[in-house]
Amino acid sequence: MPALVNSSGDDEMYPGGSMDLGGCLYTISSNVDVYCSPTKRARISAPFTFGAVEHKQDHKPSVEILPDECLFEIFRRLPSGKERSSCACVSKRWLMLMSTISKSEIERTNSSVEESVSSDENDEDVEGDGYLSRCLEGRKATDVRLAAIAVGTSGRGGLGKLSIRGSNSERGVTNRGLSAVAHGCPSLRSLSLWNVSSIGDKGLSEIAKGCHMLEKIDLCLCPSITNKGLIAIAEGCPNLTTLNIESCSKIGNEGLQAIAKLCPKLQSISIKDCCLVGDHGVSSLLSLASNLSRVKLQALNITDFSLAVIGHYGKAITNLVLSSLRNVSERGFWVMGVAQGLQKLVSLTVTSCRGVTDVSIEAISKGCINLKHMCLRKCCFVSDSGLVAFAKAAVSLENLQLEECNRFTQSGIIGALSNIKTKLKSLTLVKCMGVKDIDVEVSTFSPCESLRTLTIQNCPGFGSASLAMIGKLCPQLQHVDLTGLYGITDAGLLPLLENCEAGLVKVNLTGCWNLTDHIVSALARLHGGTLELLNLDGCWNITDASLAAIADNCLLLNDLDVSRCAITDAGIAVLSNANHLSLQVLSLSGCSEVSNKSSPFLTTLGQTLLGLNLQNCNAISSNTIELLVENLWRCDILA
Repeated sequence: MPALVNSSGDDEMYPGGSMDLGGCLYTISSNVDVYCSPTKRARISAPFTFGAVEHKQDHKPSVEILPDECLFEIFRRLPSGKERSSCACVSKRWLMLMSTISKSEIERTNSSVEESVSSDENDEDVEGDGYLSRCLEGRKATDVRLAAIAVGTSGRGGLGKLSIRGSNSERGVTNRGLSAVAHGCPSLRSLSLWNVSSIGDKGLSEIAKGCHMLEKIDLCLCPSITNKGLIAIAEGCPNLTTLNIESCSKIGNEGLQAIAKLCPKLQSISIKDCCLVGDHGVSSLLSLASNLSRVKLQALNITDFSLAVIGHYGKAITNLVLSSLRNVSERGFWVMGVAQGLQKLVSLTVTSCRGVTDVSIEAISKGCINLKHMCLRKCCFVSDSGLVAFAKAAVSLENLQLEECNRFTQSGIIGALSNIKTKLKSLTLVKCMGVKDIDVEVSTFSPCESLRTLTIQNCPGFGSASLAMIGKLCPQLQHVDLTGLYGITDAGLLPLLENCEAGLVKVNLTGCWNLTDHIVSALARLHGGTLELLNLDGCWNITDASLAAIADNCLLLNDLDVSRCAITDAGIAVLSNANHLSLQVLSLSGCSEVSNKSSPFLTTLGQTLLGLNLQNCNAISSNTIELLVENLWRCDILA
């Protein structure tokens, strides 16, 4: 950091002197020229006389007498970014004045060009690349800091990404601060403004004038920005590829139409909770932005018309997210599917939309022939018949995720799995309250040989009978997550373990408190040669016997979580004696029976550990924790 003006007085300047900047002599007084060395100035402690005129000592540096216009002319002639940064450190006035100088206004003399080239070769003054990133949050977000960033980064690679989250309540970021960035950072490619009410159209317009390389802009909770600011961005930033707008109450259709017309490279658009955005803005974007591949629309006042436009013109769309569209009916989703325009759609996520019904998701599955990832959340009008019809028609489906869809039952899930005609790799069920145990003859259904990942979380009705049937239908499972299924027992899980022919790799049984050591022993015996991750958090019937089985059989296990289990020091000792075991992550959080006696065993395990969780292990003292931290320097320890 360049040194500030020396407070001892060595660098003081007086009236009647001049300033040598960039090899030039600047006259301070009208009646005399005095040359002052830039490295050492003479200390003057008494009044002095030139000719017959006596001047009294003035403690204020003489350069401060100069008006901003003169300082501006001096600063823009400085030879490199290093000198400009040094001058900006002198005072707030100099900093703010320096931040108003744009790149085009800096005068490049022959000597300064040579210096700049020399500095470039030494990687000290690389300008314009835009690889630097800065983030201001809360109290740190001020105009002064933005001005310092604008001046300081110009000679050190150029600012490429700026994020402002919140603002200082007393002297927060305003249009002036954003203007400083616009003047000093032409290489800016990404701008994010979150909860900044004091920035409006003027600041955004300055960015549009000075930062023509801008590619991404995020605007969230910016109530002072209107269509005028967005239109300025559209006119000044033709390279824009990504636009995210959230909770901006004054941005509407007019701004989006300008973006659609003037930003031909636009690839990604996300609009959430903007009350002025309607069908005209969304339809303009979809019909004019031919390269648009990612679309996210949430909580907007759009109707079936917008979805029809998406279905007809969205030929480049690969990822589509639709959420909380209360004015869209079944017909809108149906038309979106039958329009046959979403041929490239790979991923579709629909949340809280009443228009999603059995009829509409069947139409979507038939119209989107390349759909691989489908996620339905809180879609309460889809039932088993729609799910089975979707599974039959979705010829490319690989991932199916259903969350809080309560009309699905066990029959619908099994019917979908057995009727799937694709290579479905992953099935996820989260909080589906309609799934309950029923007696079904599995032999009448075709197995799903392609399924590798099964995730069933917090579905209280999903019990041992349902799990046993899934195990028989899906013999190639490798990843199983049964978080929160407190109803399953050893007897229900055992058929799944016995039918997994490929060998389980990751198993998460968090919160399955009815499971015992018997099932863990069976898991270790049947899949110890492939198992890499095992999570038993909250299975309070699991004891040291399970750790003994793991130590004897699990050759590849690197992540083990036995938090809130009935584990003692003896179990840790057994685990540490397994020479073939190379754990990288071990969690013992909430294991009240693990004490200071485990310290040597944990030290032994720590030779391979990268993470160790000892939170809420109240029998382990702080001294033991400190000793472990000292000995296991490679391991991150939570305590």
